[in-house]
Amino acid sequence: QLQLVESGGGLVQPGGSLRLSCAASKFTLDENTVGWFRQAPGKEREGILCISKNGFTTNYADSVKGRFTISRDNAKNTVYLQMNSLKPEDTAVYYCAASFTSRATLNPVAYYAWGQGTQVTVSS
Repeated sequence: QLQLVESGGGLVQPGGSLRLSCAASKFTLDENTVGWFRQAPGKEREGILCISKNGFTTNYADSVKGRFTISRDNAKNTVYLQMNSLKPEDTAVYYCAASFTSRATLNPVAYYAWGQGTQVTVSS
């Protein structure tokens, strides 16, 4: 069964950094566009950034531009989300997902495989 597993979440103070990992099993991530999404309590799931399957195109939500970056390590079959200058409003469960599309889309309906999520809490 295809599986995505996120890790690296936790509690961090405002202004701090975290790096989330998304590791895949039973399939190859570099054959997919990979996206990161988040969902805060009482809010809809939000697409925040993604990287196309060829790695050449990224797409960022305005809320994370200049603070978050996405990268791939194909040898490890893993995609990373580097989060800097974290704010309390970044608190959410973060999910990674895989899509067959070659476009760097933040639309969750384009994604067929999802991880279980990892909690990120930004608080002093």
